[in-house]
Amino acid sequence: MNAETALITGSISGIGLHLASEFAAQRDGLVLVAPVESELQAQALS
Repeated sequence: MNAETALITGSISGIGLHLASEFAAQRDGLVLVAPVESELQAQALS
């Protein structure tokens, strides 16, 4: 079992959003960081 985790900053728009989508489809461990918590939560639910 390979337990790798990706950390993506600025994950609610632009390149960060695209990377978050791509990594979410490929791995289990994903940590998303964004400056506005409510926008990050909204993105997590979509």
